[in-house]
Amino acid sequence: MPRPTRIQYAHAFYHVMNRGRGRQIIFPTAPYYQAFLNTLEEAYRQFDAVIHAYCLLSNHYHLLLETPRANLERIMRHVNGVYTQRHNRLKRTDGPLFRGRYKAILVQDEAYLLQVGRYIHRNPVEVKGASPQILESYRWSSYLAYINRAKVERWVTREPTYQLLGHRHPYAGYKAFVEQGVDDDLWAVYGKDYLPSVLGDHAFKETLAKKQEQLHVSGNLAKALSTRPAVKDILQVVATRFQVPVSSLTRRIPGRPASNVPRKFAMYCCHQLGDMRLKDIARTFGLTHEGSVSPSVQAMKVGLEAGELQVEFAAVRDDLGIMK
Repeated sequence: MPRPTRIQYAHAFYHVMNRGRGRQIIFPTAPYYQAFLNTLEEAYRQFDAVIHAYCLLSNHYHLLLETPRANLERIMRHVNGVYTQRHNRLKRTDGPLFRGRYKAILVQDEAYLLQVGRYIHRNPVEVKGASPQILESYRWSSYLAYINRAKVERWVTREPTYQLLGHRHPYAGYKAFVEQGVDDDLWAVYGKDYLPSVLGDHAFKETLAKKQEQLHVSGNLAKALSTRPAVKDILQVVATRFQVPVSSLTRRIPGRPASNVPRKFAMYCCHQLGDMRLKDIARTFGLTHEGSVSPSVQAMKVGLEAGELQVEFAAVRDDLGIMK
């Protein structure tokens, strides 16, 4: 399973999210939600985490964090690890809780901070398909604090958002801003199967590339600045999931086109998750013409819509660190 690249520097902003293993419920009742919030407060006190926004739903969470000490990995090790212990103690169980590695999108602050915070606060509406009125009664989000309808915890930072909003009446202004809904440009990012590692404009990404020596980068920076997983990672994850060698996916075996489901599935994943062109998929899979790819991709699409291989596709997304 490929490890996500982490880009860390002082005062970086991140949209961090994670979900339960196998999409299980991670917040069954109020004491679990409160235990997670207590863990966030500890991250604020112990590691100087600046928490700009949060939203907790039954099987996943979203955080908008700033790291003055360039210590995202340490913060999240505490948040996920300690909450897992508290969850298991409350539930009287043991074992891992989360699907594994959290997803962290590095966010260009002034360009995207407002929009990402709004996306996080609107999650109860967008995910649950509920009426927008749910936002004014949903307890497990920082939104009510932002509109002055709930106690403001000392570890929640609102002022940078209000400053960017530039409204004379910050509470009413932020409420109106959130009610406008997520803008189309951000939906174009979050509506894809694969979320980018960096949310920012070209100039922001160029700055990161030029300042590589000043950053703490675990992994490949060039890969993190791209928007799609590498084909070799997709192939490895699919091969592992189906317990077959990678060569059986990429090598064309005459007389077996109909039975080699993992091969067709890998083509579909390359097309949907890797955003590869048909001619590039054909080359990767040893085909002479891109027209040979379309039937396999279409067959997989129809099958998934009918309920086939949905578990496998979700698992591949998770293994690649893709958050839908």
